[in-house]
Amino acid sequence: MSEMVSTIKKICKRYGNDRARLMDIVNEVQDALGHVPREAFGLIAREANTHRVEVESVVSFYAFLSDKKQGAVVIRLCDDIIDRFKGSEAVGDALVAALGIGFDETTADGKITLEKTPCIGMSDQAPGMLVNDTVITNLTPAKIPDLVRQLMANPDPQALVAEPGDGNNADSLICAMVNNNIREAGPVILADYRKNAGLRKALTQTPEEVIEDVKTSQLRGRGGAGFLTGFKWELTRKARGTEKFVLCNADEGEPGTFKDRVLLTERADLVLEGMTIAAYAIGAETGIIYLRGEYAYLRGFLEHTINQRREAHLLGNTILGHEGFNFDVRIQMGAGAYVCGEETSLISSCEGTRGDPTDRTPFPVVKGYMVSPTAVNNVESYCCAARIMDKGPGWFASIGTARSAGTKLLSVCGDCERPGIYEIPFGTKLRELLARAGAEDVAAVCVGGPSGQMVGPAQFDLGISYEELSTGGSVMVFSNQRDILEVADAFMEFFVDESCGYCVPCRVGNVLLKNRLERVRKGVGEQKDLDYLQRLGESVKFTSRCGLGQTSPNPILSTLKNFRPVYNALVKENKTGFHKSFNIMKAVEQASAIAGRRSEIFHA
Repeated sequence: MSEMVSTIKKICKRYGNDRARLMDIVNEVQDALGHVPREAFGLIAREANTHRVEVESVVSFYAFLSDKKQGAVVIRLCDDIIDRFKGSEAVGDALVAALGIGFDETTADGKITLEKTPCIGMSDQAPGMLVNDTVITNLTPAKIPDLVRQLMANPDPQALVAEPGDGNNADSLICAMVNNNIREAGPVILADYRKNAGLRKALTQTPEEVIEDVKTSQLRGRGGAGFLTGFKWELTRKARGTEKFVLCNADEGEPGTFKDRVLLTERADLVLEGMTIAAYAIGAETGIIYLRGEYAYLRGFLEHTINQRREAHLLGNTILGHEGFNFDVRIQMGAGAYVCGEETSLISSCEGTRGDPTDRTPFPVVKGYMVSPTAVNNVESYCCAARIMDKGPGWFASIGTARSAGTKLLSVCGDCERPGIYEIPFGTKLRELLARAGAEDVAAVCVGGPSGQMVGPAQFDLGISYEELSTGGSVMVFSNQRDILEVADAFMEFFVDESCGYCVPCRVGNVLLKNRLERVRKGVGEQKDLDYLQRLGESVKFTSRCGLGQTSPNPILSTLKNFRPVYNALVKENKTGFHKSFNIMKAVEQASAIAGRRSEIFHA
């Protein structure tokens, strides 16, 4: 007990006993002790100058935190629909057999815990799993016994990495069996570039001129919402506040998305350059990269890159000799919560609380991190901003379409020969992208992840753009061998699990949507069930508090719109007025058990 107390006190002291660093504190306690013990909640609260309930709420909210003792090794098998179609269920069965435990259990010797987790950002090399922070890709059932034997003999997961991947994945600070799978490099982000040329040029201009250049370029946020980046920076600069902040959203939890993973690996300097330009433009001195827990294996590399930039006077005080321009960056680790990709949830997490979304207005540009004006952009957006300052706004605006300037990084995965990263000019037709990726016999494409839309061949001639097919980056391909409604059901399962639970429409509505979809899939649905799905889906979209709930019905609504014959084939006309899905024997089962006899009226 005294050792636990000493460990916790040291961790809290390392973060200045700062209540706002509670996420860092509990993450480190978890790493040190294998869990965050309930008996330690009060101690953490006292040391961090907060309340016990705040500690408990954080630990209970994030999937990677636990108040129950876990093994020294935690295996998290990816369970998204892409991994399932690539064979993750068979891999899971092999893990259960090799370990002798089920999921959410720990081996008798306390060494290994087995869990499932949603998308880990490795859909281009599925099935995959996390072993602590080590990524294992391209799994097969045949590989599992040997992997487990190695772990039993040597509990260091990093020893499982026999051959690292390409590019910086082979760097000693990463050393991951992850491949970038860059299939097409476009002219903006993945092209060769002059490091820090954009920053040096920005510092020859006034902040207002920098903002004007970004506005002229027509750069829109690459996270999916598409808000004009220059306008966001302008609002943040003009907002009242003694402190202003730049946040980088590196929490790409959307299933099927992995392009930010590649940028953090191969363009970390460009990301930081873009953040520094944003800081100069809005007048910020502090930046935070919110790194999803699944990408913890990149943390050491990113921190090394940050330190190198400090040494080169590209971060810190008087950047590049520019008097009065001081800016530095820290990394904030997430802990497994999809909702933290929503900017207000991300801000809440950075402040050391649950990743609950907050009401808007006020918007983060007015009151964001620490109730101060805050610009939140994603990894790709900052890369674009740096290139715009180097090459000029006219150059950037000349690429793409009139309303969607520049290029878009796409994560293509699923039923195709060449899954990976494609940097394409906005306006490129979906059909052309599918051909480049070697996707044949395609029945459906999910554009934008579960929160986007499912489209069929009739929509394949639409362009990837904000005005036609908008996406934050995810493009999941499904062949004619796949059940489209199985995909929709898996997406709804994901949203039910990932809802923060704050508002009723999202917390309850998504469960009702999933239940009714399951009724249709079983073949006991009626036409009025489809009407119900449409009405309820629209209600959940309209009444939910944040972006998660507002987009969560999309798997159902977009398949109802674009794949109606699939639904119609499963429902039948019912003239009786009775629900076909109602099972009277099941309904009276409990009463029969209490009475100790079967029903005299209803019996088989």
